[in-house]
Amino acid sequence: MLKRFRTVFTLLLVLGLSAALMGDESEITPYFPGTLGSYWVYVDPDGNELTRRVVEGEEIGEETYLAFDYEPALKNSVDYDYHIHPNLYQVNEEGVKFLVGDEARRAVRARLAKEMANLLKMMKEMAPPEAEAGFNLLYEIEVEAQDHFYMLPASTTDNEKWDVSEIKAKITITSDPPQGDPDETIFEFTIVEKGKVLGTESVETPAGTFEDCLKIEYRTYTGVVIFPDEVGDEDIKPPGESITTLWMAPNVGIVKFHQEAEDILLKTLPMPGIVTSTTVKTLELKNYEVKSADSVRNGSD
Repeated sequence: MLKRFRTVFTLLLVLGLSAALMGDESEITPYFPGTLGSYWVYVDPDGNELTRRVVEGEEIGEETYLAFDYEPALKNSVDYDYHIHPNLYQVNEEGVKFLVGDEARRAVRARLAKEMANLLKMMKEMAPPEAEAGFNLLYEIEVEAQDHFYMLPASTTDNEKWDVSEIKAKITITSDPPQGDPDETIFEFTIVEKGKVLGTESVETPAGTFEDCLKIEYRTYTGVVIFPDEVGDEDIKPPGESITTLWMAPNVGIVKFHQEAEDILLKTLPMPGIVTSTTVKTLELKNYEVKSADSVRNGSD
């Protein structure tokens, strides 16, 4: 009896260790299925639809990436969000990560350019009628972003944070007043994003109610340095932040997306009369089909 107990115990221990060693990807995959031909249709509160479809992947260097395409295709980088619009991604023993560096750089640059356009418009509206083009501001935007967005690590516990992404942005603003020398101000932003699993919950969508959805929160922490430092630290307002929440259902994938993103630059400016905004986006799953590996194999025979 003792010998049999030891044999069973040893077998269970081996199986348990094997599951721990190889279970990372298998535990994550149901939350982010990527079988070729699978698709998901999302709808926003205005009825606009976005379709994500799994297409043939590609090799980059020595790494293999799976791929999505989208309909309709995004026409403006300012509408791109790497949480919901990745084109290339991997699911492996490290977790789920998206290759989004180039798209993230373009998106942040477009977002800051939009804020600069709003700033120029507000300054002209606040200017006295007799003021000539004293608000002839020139600006240059530089953005650096890491290549990968780490959506979900292979192993994490509720409320444990992990590093998701880091983006650096630099805005150089030069004013050319009618009288006097040109003046230059530089804003350097560091946007660090961290992810956190909040737990599981049921989510109701147009596609139905999904149980045991993994709820993940992504929160940015933005710092700013301004040159020259003529403005005191007490006058500088914190840059805008964003909170993005994803709900992922087992064997389905993302079923809901919600984001609230504040203006980055405009919220920082210590100037009266500057109006800031918060962009709110919500997408819910309307329809989907997740192909099985067997169906793909049978279809290719």
